Amino acid sequence: MEIPFKRPELEDRETILRHFQARKSRGCERTFANIYLWARFYNLTWAEILDTAVFRSEFDGRYSYTYPIGKGDPGAVMELLLEDSREKGYPFQLHAVSEAEFQEIESLFPGKFKVEYSRNDADYVYETEKLINLSGKKYHGKKNHLNQFKALYPDWSYEPITDDNVEECFQMALRWREFNGCEGDPNKNKEMCVALNSLRLFKELELKGGALRAGGEIVAFTMGEPVCSDTFVVHIEKAYSDIRGAYTMINQQFLEHEVSAYPYVNREDDTGDEGLRKAKLSYRPVFMVEKGIVTLA
Repeated sequence: MEIPFKRPELEDRETILRHFQARKSRGCERTFANIYLWARFYNLTWAEILDTAVFRSEFDGRYSYTYPIGKGDPGAVMELLLEDSREKGYPFQLHAVSEAEFQEIESLFPGKFKVEYSRNDADYVYETEKLINLSGKKYHGKKNHLNQFKALYPDWSYEPITDDNVEECFQMALRWREFNGCEGDPNKNKEMCVALNSLRLFKELELKGGALRAGGEIVAFTMGEPVCSDTFVVHIEKAYSDIRGAYTMINQQFLEHEVSAYPYVNREDDTGDEGLRKAKLSYRPVFMVEKGIVTLA
């Protein structure tokens, strides 16, 4: 059986979301914008199989699937994926598999598969209320950053991203890319391509965003979307590094104005970057979303 994998398109959004909503997850990969915007960088395709959605990525000529997502029978779909990998002659692999999903795999196929979790791929999840209020000694440093920003830029203001200011955010992102040497860093360049495309397709992707002004100019912006009923994922966050406290301020203001209805906020992984890991740990995650690679035992 040839599985009809194809590149995700904007018109697939409602269908993909329907499958996502059938199986609760807090992982950042289970959002449409993430799937759509990163597809060309990960050679990502998807297919509907027996009332589930399966996503397939290609790395170095080898394929890796996601665990079947949706209302259908995951065991039956797994059998089809195993057959697909055998026919094409590459080792079977699943990626971004949660602990709950691996427990289900183990119940369906006892002892047949093994899993290896990567700390670099784990998402950081926080209590939204704590990141809004920043109360207590643990967040004393963050409060200081906010106060410094307010003192240095008394004319500051926050605003949601709309048709009226999305082009200003786009121009700020272009300047950020220039200031941060993205052209010479493939990973930074990919990330900025995603950020710019997020702004280009802000309305089509139904993203939520916020922007911070100082001196009348946008100095920071951020964007994201819900992943489930209680968790919001922040995909993009950019601020000028010479604007002291801008990152802390845009994070706090965006959550206060746009995300307060969601108990949890997922700020994605750290990719193994030590500086990013230190920054994300400093906000005190309440838990991590572990994601593993599953192969035959």
